[in-house]
Amino acid sequence: MAEYGEDDFLLLSGIQHFSFCPRQWALIHIEGLWSENFFTASGRVLHAKAHDGDAVEKRGDTVVARSLKIFSNNLGISGECDVVEFHKSADGVPLRNYEGLWLPYPVEYKRGKSKLDDCDRLQLCAQAVCLEEMLCCQISKGALFYGEPRRRETVEFSLELRDKVKDITESMHKLFSQKFTPKAKTDKRCAGCSLIDECVPRLFKNVRADVKKYLEDNIE
Repeated sequence: MAEYGEDDFLLLSGIQHFSFCPRQWALIHIEGLWSENFFTASGRVLHAKAHDGDAVEKRGDTVVARSLKIFSNNLGISGECDVVEFHKSADGVPLRNYEGLWLPYPVEYKRGKSKLDDCDRLQLCAQAVCLEEMLCCQISKGALFYGEPRRRETVEFSLELRDKVKDITESMHKLFSQKFTPKAKTDKRCAGCSLIDECVPRLFKNVRADVKKYLEDNIE
């Protein structure tokens, strides 16, 4: 497997953006556009709360690390975990300043509630892949903490989920190298996107309709 250099790393957080909408990802990560709305602002507040406190602390048989920097040369991504819990386990890895072995358990904080699609699960799985590569271990599951029900959803890092992460990162690198922004594909999710004014999805829809009508009229 070919490895990426540090200069080629893309933001891990972009996996969630790309899974939600490749055009949204390109507007943010290629064109450098960003706008806030209620959803992005409330998400930012929730993440700030997750990072509030000591960077590392011990709670019984669990070591909690916040804002942990991570990367993967295989996927060509880097980013930050909201929280990584290291649970004491015979299958774990050694940690500096702590006796015994500790198994990583990533926890990502999200606004709202659990989604039907895998956007959030893919981001969490990518974090696990980075931790596995960095610490030489195997991580079978992690958790998403949603702000609306204020409880965790356990996520199993299946082979299917891992394959999706690999496919998405490859697509991200391909588009980024081409500096290509995909066209808009309009659906109900557009209404909640903070970049709707920059994306202008209806414009693309009307352009396609006008071209189709123009061709039909001239052929007739």
